[in-house]
Amino acid sequence: MGNSMEFWLLENGFGRIIRQEPLGGGCISDSARLIMDGGESLFLKQHEAAPEGMFHAEAAGLAALSRCGAVKIPRVLHAEEDFILLEDLGLGSQRQDYWTQLGRGLADMHSQVHPQFGFSMDNYCGSTPQQNTPTTDGYTFFGDYRILKLASQAFHRHLLDREDLSKLETIAASLERWIPEQPAVLIHGDLWSGNVHCNEQGNPALIDPAAHWGWAEAELAMTELFGSFGADFYASYAENTNLDKNWRERVPIYNLYHLLNHLLLFGASYLGAIRTITRRFA
Repeated sequence: MGNSMEFWLLENGFGRIIRQEPLGGGCISDSARLIMDGGESLFLKQHEAAPEGMFHAEAAGLAALSRCGAVKIPRVLHAEEDFILLEDLGLGSQRQDYWTQLGRGLADMHSQVHPQFGFSMDNYCGSTPQQNTPTTDGYTFFGDYRILKLASQAFHRHLLDREDLSKLETIAASLERWIPEQPAVLIHGDLWSGNVHCNEQGNPALIDPAAHWGWAEAELAMTELFGSFGADFYASYAENTNLDKNWRERVPIYNLYHLLNHLLLFGASYLGAIRTITRRFA
């Protein structure tokens, strides 16, 4: 990897790397800031045994989010099978309107409706393959490619028992009972606090996407899964959308996808949360 990356940097006018500064925060890939001999800094994510196409898929997701122009997204410089090079956004202190900005920007992103659910390619949520087959029906898309796809994988890895799988199948077949009809919009897809970055100017930016056209409420639901984004964010989002006031009643159903993903990635500690949801809705 090193030789191909260094050659690309030289060939494209970035010069030579004089220093690498390891950065924390990633549980899938290793991250570093590259200091170039011309004084510029770049952001590197690398994984020598990355799942096939992972960084190319990330590049496509970042590009799609960037085209919306709603929230700051790091510019993709180059992607290979084992690394991706990005614009270095720096790291600053949050401005007073940081969460208000993010709520307004996300509302703008979610206002751009797409005719189908899915995406232009399959990608990854963490290191879990994420199927994005274009689908006109949101209930079918979420039921088949978000709940059932991962539930089946977890069952075959003996992380779920037959009763668990049966309850998840019941929920996937009954989504219309709880979830109102919503259009497909571009969503980040893995929006928890660790994937919101404060840039050097103190403004929010989105990183590490699992981008696809999905339900806006499903995006909001994940913001509450591992600690809430705070009142200013939700107030700002609601001010700029027609958000249903009862959206939080459906949060557990949407978050089944991410809990199943964490069950696959990190193991049985997430099973209790999944069973709490299936007891309520199945």
